[in-house]
Amino acid sequence: MTEHTGQDEIFSFLTGLSRAAGNPRRIDTHANTVFLGGDRAYKVKRAVKYPFLDYSTLALREEACKREISYNCRNAPDIYLEALPITRETSGDLALSGKGEPVEWAVVMRRFDDSLQLDLLASAAPLDLEICDKLARMMLGAHEAAPKHPDKAASFLAELESYTRQNEAAFAEHPDLFPPSDAARLTALSHAWLERTGDLILKRGGAGLVRLCHGDAHTRNIVLIGNEPVLFDAIEFSDAIATTDTLYDLAFLLMDLWTRDQKAAANRVFNRYLDHARACRLEGPEHPDGLATLPFYLSMRAAIRAKIAASAAANQQDEEMRMGQQADARLYFAHALEFLEPSTPCLAGIGGFSGTGKSHLAYRLAPEIGRAPGARVLRTDVERKARLGLKETDKAPPEAYTQDASDAVYKALEERARTCLAGGHSVLFDAVLAKPAEREKLQSIAASCEAGFTGFWLEADESVLKQRVSGRVGDASDATAEVIDLQQSYDIGPLGVWVRIDASGTRQETAEQARKHLLAAADES
Repeated sequence: MTEHTGQDEIFSFLTGLSRAAGNPRRIDTHANTVFLGGDRAYKVKRAVKYPFLDYSTLALREEACKREISYNCRNAPDIYLEALPITRETSGDLALSGKGEPVEWAVVMRRFDDSLQLDLLASAAPLDLEICDKLARMMLGAHEAAPKHPDKAASFLAELESYTRQNEAAFAEHPDLFPPSDAARLTALSHAWLERTGDLILKRGGAGLVRLCHGDAHTRNIVLIGNEPVLFDAIEFSDAIATTDTLYDLAFLLMDLWTRDQKAAANRVFNRYLDHARACRLEGPEHPDGLATLPFYLSMRAAIRAKIAASAAANQQDEEMRMGQQADARLYFAHALEFLEPSTPCLAGIGGFSGTGKSHLAYRLAPEIGRAPGARVLRTDVERKARLGLKETDKAPPEAYTQDASDAVYKALEERARTCLAGGHSVLFDAVLAKPAEREKLQSIAASCEAGFTGFWLEADESVLKQRVSGRVGDASDATAEVIDLQQSYDIGPLGVWVRIDASGTRQETAEQARKHLLAAADES
């Protein structure tokens, strides 16, 4: 790193500005200094030069400030206001956007409540479903707005290859944090995964899924404003770093949640992102399925964080902070290796009449099944609405429930389940599955993909089912009491290997029954 002096006067000026506005605070990072005062924040690029970033001249800092406004206005227009010069007036004093010659540039932002940053919220308590669903939509919105760069797929792949080499070198510098044998295994696995998925990454790029993304979408760069998550602080200093597969961009948030022990949240964001992406055609039949790349993407995100934490610890003078950064480095490294370890996928069918709690069970089990970030939940109610171009909470017309329409929904999800399993990812298939042929088809799909299989049949009294469906709000299911009356006449036939689950109790009780069976099945295998 090269650092250039001469900004002390600028910092003193902004310190005075923030103090005059009230409630002042200063935040220093390796590349920026932020001055908070009143309802504003002033961000100055430090005069530094790294291999990946150059702010060493005034012209470069001016360009970076303007790019930061441009890039972040896509996702956080209410935070990012403008880039302004700090000028030298004829009196010799400094002014913000005065009439004199610019001597520095600042990004002017609207100050937010930093106690509502997602990293702090995630450290305090489990994130609720509403926030997770909003996070998924936030990431999808960012990716829909991101400029497409199909010509940069090969460059993105080359960046991944270079990251792998850089990580290998960095791990070798810190054998006390990264045991050499484990580091060698991680490097070997990374190269193998990259070779295995390289063609898929290029195909996804050609389909428009390599875009100029946020690039740094972890929990510390997300804040709740009006109970809505807002993504800020996008990478503006390197288009090469930020131009990625949309799933690689999403993987940073998923990895961050997973390593913070917010596994249910990571799984929920993962599933709801793919559900919504399917509905808006960002991910779908017209695009190569990217789940086979996700383990490598998660691992790469964790490995880079491990490397950064180790470097920070090496330069840290405060003993307590140094030990914390070392602990972070070890944690990220362990996860980076774990994400790539072999894992046999599993297909679990969850059937039962409306109101038995199939979807609730699926989302409770999903974080615990298969590789990170847990199983993909495929739900017929969601697929049905997506095929019609409806919002999940819109009521589907009667023709959506004809036998032909239902068969088409099942067929589409069965093919998606096959694709997920072939890519090494576990699946929870959530549907009524009242016909023996439907249940048998899932078993045959699992067998053809050499995946494990478990089937659950949920049941409860008719009165319980009617009470539940009548109380539903904001759900993709259109089931009513009349639908339950009709389902009571179904002959479900023999269940075979499918396990009956009494779903008349609480959701927790239903989940515990299913978990006991899954554990028993795992012990037998």
